Amino acid sequence: MNIRCIAVDDEPLALEKIRSFIEKLPHLDLMAAFRNATDALEYVRNNAVDLIFLDVQMDEMSGLEMLEKLVRRPQVILITAFSEYAIKGYDLAVTDFLLKPYTFDRFRLAVSKAIDYLKWQQIGLTPIQPPLDYIFIKSGYKLVKLVMDDILYIEGMRDYQYIITKTEKVIASHSIHELEKMLPERMIRCHKSYIVSLGKITSIERNRIRIGNKLIPIGDAYKEDFFSHI
Repeated sequence: MNIRCIAVDDEPLALEKIRSFIEKLPHLDLMAAFRNATDALEYVRNNAVDLIFLDVQMDEMSGLEMLEKLVRRPQVILITAFSEYAIKGYDLAVTDFLLKPYTFDRFRLAVSKAIDYLKWQQIGLTPIQPPLDYIFIKSGYKLVKLVMDDILYIEGMRDYQYIITKTEKVIASHSIHELEKMLPERMIRCHKSYIVSLGKITSIERNRIRIGNKLIPIGDAYKEDFFSHI
C-alpha cells in the first residue's frame, strides 16, 4: 500500500528527522515537506494526501489551526514537545500523537495505525478505534493521567468537575460538556451534573443509579439516551 504523505515542521532538524524516518519505510511516499502550515494547507487543499506528519507549535499558523481549516482531513500524526496538546488532539480525532523526542519504533507504530485506518477507508468502512485505556485531564496547572477502568463517576459543580475513581477524587479544570466529549461510550451522561461508568453500576432504583454507596439521579432529559445504552 503506497501512502502519499507530507511533513510539516518549522524546525529544520525536526523536519529532517521526519524525512529520514519516512525514507526507512518503503510504503511511505513523501510528496512534500513544509516549514510553515500556510503552504502545507494550500498543498493539501489542491493535492491528494493520505497522511500528514504535523508539528503543533509553528509561527503564523499552528498545526491545530491548520487542521481546523481542513474540510476533508487526511490521517494526521501530530508531533510536539508539549504533552498538553494531546487533549486537543483527541478533540480533533487525529490518528496518533508523537511526543518529542520520539524514537523510530514509536514513529513506525504511529504509521502502522494510520495504515490500518486507511485500509478500512479503502473498503468503505469507518476505522474502529480501540477503547481508550486512559486520558489526560487538566487539573489546575498540571495534567493528570486517569485510567479509564478506575473511573466510577463524574460529579459536576459550577466551576469544577469532580472525577471519582476507585482510589481518589480528582478536580478537573474542564466543563462537564468537555469531559463528555473526551470520554468513550462506556461513560454516559445521565444527568446535567453527572457522568457514570456503565461497568461500575451496581443497580438502578426508581430513576436513581447506585454505584457502591453513591446514589446518582437520572435526569428526565437524559433518561431515554441512558436506558438505550444499557
